[in-house]
Order: sequence, then structure tokens, then C-alpha cells
Amino acid sequence: MTSDRVVQVELARGVATLTLDSPGNRNALSRAMRAQLRTALTGALADDAVRVVVLDHTGRVFCSGMDLAEAAGGGAGDQGVREFPELLELVWSSPKPVLAVVRGPARAGGVGLLAACDVVVAGASATFAFSEVRLGIVPAVISAVVLPRMLPHVAHRLMLTGQVFDADAAAAGGLVDLVVPDADVDGEVRAQLVHLTAGAPTALAETKRLLRARIPELRFDELLELSARFFASEEGQEGIASFREKRPARWVPTAE
Repeated sequence: MTSDRVVQVELARGVATLTLDSPGNRNALSRAMRAQLRTALTGALADDAVRVVVLDHTGRVFCSGMDLAEAAGGGAGDQGVREFPELLELVWSSPKPVLAVVRGPARAGGVGLLAACDVVVAGASATFAFSEVRLGIVPAVISAVVLPRMLPHVAHRLMLTGQVFDADAAAAGGLVDLVVPDADVDGEVRAQLVHLTAGAPTALAETKRLLRARIPELRFDELLELSARFFASEEGQEGIASFREKRPARWVPTAE
């Protein structure tokens, strides 16, 4: 293992496990993370020996979303959010089942990443939040994969408030499929892999195509323009700065 690897790949018994391995920045979707995850996904999907893809993580956090250090400064055309739709599309349209393992917090783009998967297993201590609005940005790109999963009124409230919600609430809202005690996550993942690899590869691919066909086409071109514009906006840059400086953003009302 080398220090510049932030996505680890393991192949075993028809399963490709892609592990987000950048705990120092809470597995943020940095340029390196996006590039390596895209390469790993592309390779797994092209490998006939791979039956199922697992998206796992090291460290306490599943994924904290876009790397805000990289998003500070620059215009809309410079925001890394423009590369994110391709990752979501790879997972969403994969002919092979993709299972996400969430052992800790998932935020913003990290929630989008797991929402694009077919099966999401979460530990009971995992938490989630659409934190974008609190940073002056918009959950535009991830809405394409989150909204088909979640109950509309639940997504409405959580995207507008940006509040943190737990694994049980995520399951009740449709974002997560299975919630188990933290100590049982690995066992539940193994059980789900037994079920998923029992299906015939072509039948699974066609079944997934049928399931996705009922959902409107993902409008990533339009959504990423909106997202990138807000990342580069005055509000977006203030929100990013306030988050990094651990202070309230200028728009937060102060106590009288």
C-alpha cells in the first residue's frame, strides 16, 4: 500500500471491494479520490470475474462529500463537482449490483454516493446529512440519485434543514436498506453478498435495467451547472470558509 492510494481494491470470490481510504480528510471526494474511484469502478465493471461491487471505507467516516479545501476559490468552471456525475452514473447504471457499507457519518456528496448503490447496509451509529444549504450550496447533482430512493416529503425536509439524522431515520425515509448493530455490519454484508451472487449475471443486469427504466433520465448536465455555480458563488465560498474556520456563516442569525 502506498501513501498516494486513497482507494484500495480487493478481489475475492467474485466480489470487488473498493475501499475509500483517506481517513485524514474524512474520505472526502478529493481529485485523487474521484479519479481513483472512477478507475476502480471502471475496472470492476469490465472484469467478467466480478459479480458484485462493494463500496466500503476505512476510518470513522464513510464520506464527508466534496473536498472543501479544493473547492475554496476559483470560478464555477474550476469546481470539482463537475466530475462527480460520472461517478454516480457509473454506480447507478452498473449492470452488476453495487452494495454500500456505511459504518459512520455520510454527508452531502457522500450521501449521493451511497444513494446511487443498489443495496445500502448501515451500522446503527451511522449518521447522515444533506449539509449543502448550510454551506451556501445546493444538493443538485446528488438529487438525481437521492430523490428516486427517498420518500419525497422526507427528502424535502432533510434537504431544506440540513439537519443530521440517524440510520433508523435514513431507513424509514428510504435512503438506507438495512440497519444493523455496528458489530454485525460485516456479517450482514456477507449475507447480502451470498444472496446477490446467487443470481445469474445476465439476469441480474437485465433486472437492474428494468428497475432503473421506471426512473426518469438523470439530468446531470443541468444539475451540475447549478451545483458548480453555487460552489463558486459568494454564498458558497462564505459557507465553505465558515466551515473550515469553524464559525457561523454570515447569514446565520445572531442572538439578540
